[in-house]
Amino acid sequence: MTWMYAILALSTVAAILVILYRPLGDYMTWTYTSSKDWGLERAVYKVVGVDSKSEQTWQAYLRSVLAFSAVGLLIVYGLQRLQQWLPYSLGLPAPSEHLSFNTAASFVGNTNWQSYSPELTVGYTVQFAGLAVQNFVSAAVGITIAIALVRGFAYRRSGTIGNFWVDLIRGTLRILLPITMLGAIVLMAGGVIQNFNGFTTVTTLTGSAQTIPGGPTASQEVIKLLGTNGGGFFNANSSHPFENPSAWVNIFQVLLMLVIPFSLPRTFGRMVGDNRQGYAILSVMAVLYIASFSILTALETAGVGTAPELAGGAMEGKEQRFGIIGSTLFATTSTGTSTGAVNSMHDSYTALGGMMPMLNMMLGEVTPGGVGSGIYAILVLAVIAVFISGLLIGRTPEYLGKKIGPREIKLAALYILVMPTLVLAGTALSFAIPGVREEVESTSIWNPGIHGMSEVLYAFTSAANNNGSAFAGLTANTPWLNTALGVVILLGRFVPIVFVLALAGSFAAQDKVPTTSGTLPTHRPMFIGLLTAVTVLVTALTFFPVLALGPLAEGLM
Repeated sequence: MTWMYAILALSTVAAILVILYRPLGDYMTWTYTSSKDWGLERAVYKVVGVDSKSEQTWQAYLRSVLAFSAVGLLIVYGLQRLQQWLPYSLGLPAPSEHLSFNTAASFVGNTNWQSYSPELTVGYTVQFAGLAVQNFVSAAVGITIAIALVRGFAYRRSGTIGNFWVDLIRGTLRILLPITMLGAIVLMAGGVIQNFNGFTTVTTLTGSAQTIPGGPTASQEVIKLLGTNGGGFFNANSSHPFENPSAWVNIFQVLLMLVIPFSLPRTFGRMVGDNRQGYAILSVMAVLYIASFSILTALETAGVGTAPELAGGAMEGKEQRFGIIGSTLFATTSTGTSTGAVNSMHDSYTALGGMMPMLNMMLGEVTPGGVGSGIYAILVLAVIAVFISGLLIGRTPEYLGKKIGPREIKLAALYILVMPTLVLAGTALSFAIPGVREEVESTSIWNPGIHGMSEVLYAFTSAANNNGSAFAGLTANTPWLNTALGVVILLGRFVPIVFVLALAGSFAAQDKVPTTSGTLPTHRPMFIGLLTAVTVLVTALTFFPVLALGPLAEGLM
């Protein structure tokens, strides 16, 4: 019966995604290729001082991304530090300097890691003027990077890859904002709250007083999921009944996380002029997603471990309303994308089950990945896969008519090295520096030993991959973790973007070479299998040793 529910839930999500794949993918293609500007867009261009008809080199595109993100970082940090003087602050004081930095870095980096309890730390002005704005624009930045890389494959002998400001504004106004408005109405109809009531004190059935927070939740809940952001309006995130009231809303939230990442392969195929390439990328994403969901569900329903066996199931830390299937589907989705929202506590999963969300992130979040970041990550892996195939057959590797030479493969290699370097270095430093280790072990880790190791490893994996989910047993609101995770978030977001845009510029400058009998077809099952194997192999070789110290060791005990 459990597996029947799993198949039904997965089939429902898949059917809706299949229906939306073509129209949404085509709409996004039109958004980024249309030569016509909307009236509102022209007004914004005039204020910003942008010529929408001009394009940028990859260096200029990169400078625009970094400048825009730096300004956002300062604004979000400043709003938090000035919170006590802002309207709708709810009487809350300003967060500490290190927490404000961590939060600003997190939301600008599309990570939305939260080292705090939102309803008790940030007021409404910070929520909607700072955090909600970044939910939109940080997601839009991710899509712009993906579109720039796709243009690199599509353009010929071009010194440009598009205009960042045009891509940013179109992605926000034409894609994210309309879907958010419709989604908010659906969530309000489903019972998600939307108000400015602040804190309400009520008397419980036992006669005691309880304070219930309110807030503009539905509008921020949609963009939190649609933009694969993940920061919850409430500390309990998507297990809170004000954010996720029912089973059908839970499925709708899963769809919000998946709809853009699973539709972008269609946009990719249309823009490069070969829809089969989009289906190939989509197939790899789908295979990895289904495999992850199936393995996680099997591990959690088996309930291996003393406590789950005594309790009759691994339900500790999971929402009773959604059960194991609703929890594993959500966990697979939020860690397979860069969302990081949770409706169950991953810290409470079985030892091997808790490893699966971690692995989803360690894969580089390509199952299907975040908004924009998923498609550009898997395209970089495709470059690696084509290069390996070229070595095997003794030919200069080519992908979509573009040669992969020393420059391109170096950029791709540097891209895939950034995330594991940040994860492993951050985890190692947390235990190697004497003063830091004492703070981590005495204050941050609630479950010492092997599981505590997994908690810290998960935190840095989440930060480096711009995910934002966490093992619930880790207290991260300390000077070391707030600072270290904030730095890892920024480096994990923007250093890979440098290599992706450089790769886009390199491909755009090339002419398209003709297809020959020796060219590897990149739309057939053989390449799909090769790309899937490369994705898994890169992760396995990199992270297996550290996993053996954490979740694998705990699971085999």
